[in-house]
Amino acid sequence: MPTSPSTQTSTVASNGLAVRTIGLPGTRALTVLLAFDAGARTERPEENGMAHFLEHLVFKGGEKYSNHQAINNTAERLGGVLNAYTSQDLVAFHITVRAESAPEALDLLTDFVARPRLDAAELERERGVVIQEINRAYDQPAMVAEYLIDTASFGNHPLGRTVLGPEENLRSFTREAIVAFRQRRWSGAHGGAFLAGNIDHLPDQEALHELLGRFPSLPEPEPYDPAPAFEPTTLVDQRDTNQSHLRMLYRPAIDASDRRTRAALAIYSTLLGGSMSSRLFEEIRERRGLCYSVSAGDHVFADVSILQLGSGLQSDKCVEAYERMREIVAELRTEGPTEEEFIRARTYAAGRLVLAFENSGAVARYAASQAIVFGEHSDHDDAVAALDAVTYDEVRAVAAAVEDELAIACVGPHDAAEFN
Repeated sequence: MPTSPSTQTSTVASNGLAVRTIGLPGTRALTVLLAFDAGARTERPEENGMAHFLEHLVFKGGEKYSNHQAINNTAERLGGVLNAYTSQDLVAFHITVRAESAPEALDLLTDFVARPRLDAAELERERGVVIQEINRAYDQPAMVAEYLIDTASFGNHPLGRTVLGPEENLRSFTREAIVAFRQRRWSGAHGGAFLAGNIDHLPDQEALHELLGRFPSLPEPEPYDPAPAFEPTTLVDQRDTNQSHLRMLYRPAIDASDRRTRAALAIYSTLLGGSMSSRLFEEIRERRGLCYSVSAGDHVFADVSILQLGSGLQSDKCVEAYERMREIVAELRTEGPTEEEFIRARTYAAGRLVLAFENSGAVARYAASQAIVFGEHSDHDDAVAALDAVTYDEVRAVAAAVEDELAIACVGPHDAAEFN
């Protein structure tokens, strides 16, 4: 734990937007992040790809900064790093600047994010750009494997679709439909402003709320579709290549709403395949030489958790690696990890998080995820403390909850029957 804990305040603007400031001692940087519960899983089928497309369009100009040149030039004049992201969970816009530039950075970000022009001509130009982004993704076998495993795990549910959406959807989106999606999903009740870093130069609360008041007051959005029952399949994109990309996805039978359990899952995935001393790395790469890269990672949505294993490897070794990876998960299920690897993984996971949180942007992103996805107001210090507090028995219970049923996806010269 840091010797100088962070200072925090939480308020709510008049439009319902939560405002969270997290002061971090010892930094000269400030990150301002604006996020909403408006990610890809909130889209209707015909809207798939709209959340990400809207993210692009917002950068084309607001009321004060009326075009992309004005936005980019202002950010650079402030010495700031400006960006955004869309995930299944949420959409977020953020800028990191030196702390003294806080008022100007807030003015910039709240202008074009809260008051976007969504110009019809810009929409047509950007449509082509995003279609190129989609096509580029399908030229990358590793990305195709990621898309396949989502579909194999969740089917036609929103969690099984891509964030970018299909090209045919992008060609059909109208300005009216995009505006309607924004008005339906960008509600202050399910969004927030997160300001992390050196907060000494922030405007006072009244001025801050006035800037954030640029967002319209909107009704609370409808709930998203809950995660479906697990009915995994095996999907293979057959390609005549020497390299295969394998993905395996389990759905642990754990409570995704419990932060302590989420921390235990993070440690389990670390000892399974999150480091160079993990079970998968030691066995699949070092002892057997089956691949160059192999890993395991966890992700927790609001209502379901997943554990994904992946590897890029020589095609004639793919099935052998798959079988051994599955055996390792089974061994941990029945025997559990050793005390030594549990302690090592817990220390490594917590240490990696401490290092990540040296960045104010990482702190803001974590706070946004906890608040919007889980409805929790935990901070980065809580995240590290939760990992430190996990016990061996809790990780052992997670290992036992990773049942044998799994989804499988592969890109390479294979047939689905090879994995059954």
